[in-house]
Amino acid sequence: MTPDIRLNGASVAGMGWLRETISFPVPQSQTNTIVVPGRNSPIRYTEALGRVSYQPRSFSLTFSMLGTRTKYDQMIAEIANRYAGQLVKVSTSEEPELYAIGTLEITSEYDPISGKGQLVIASEDADSYRYHIDETVVNLTGSGTLIIENDFMPVVPVITTTAETALSWSIGSDTFRKSLSAGTWTLPEFELQAGRNTVTIKGTGTTTFRFREGRL
Repeated sequence: MTPDIRLNGASVAGMGWLRETISFPVPQSQTNTIVVPGRNSPIRYTEALGRVSYQPRSFSLTFSMLGTRTKYDQMIAEIANRYAGQLVKVSTSEEPELYAIGTLEITSEYDPISGKGQLVIASEDADSYRYHIDETVVNLTGSGTLIIENDFMPVVPVITTTAETALSWSIGSDTFRKSLSAGTWTLPEFELQAGRNTVTIKGTGTTTFRFREGRL
């Protein structure tokens, strides 16, 4: 399989470019420390809001081609006019089920002696997490206990109920209960954590949870 990158679903290899290198480093955590005179350790605020937050992700993708300057200019124009400065979903052929999203900046260079052109697509403001291409949908009809699996990124699902429904769940040592009428709901306190999440449902209708998973 030819290594490839997709931009909003479009193949860069299909545009005539050969992928050379990719760099998708793990985003750094947001850290803030205060050194207090007389203390042997600083005050750390990395988890001040209860969890670690991350800096924007940066990435760089390098491509090349061989051909005339005219062909190179045409290929660069196609890429630049479609994607330069745009917020774009970027996925790799190695992990096609995930995408990163960020504003793309494009730089280019052509060597007339070798006839080799180079294209660099980079972003400095991409979201920290990479997202699943497909949304996750889990549902239960009637009453029962539902186990919802979630990837690493915490996420609040959209909940749809077709009848009066009572939900109960726990996060850490806290227990929550909520009664919902038929409709579509977003409950900020119903946040899915990484791994298995359990919710107890009482009702006669169908309860559906829809969300997009993500990971670093």
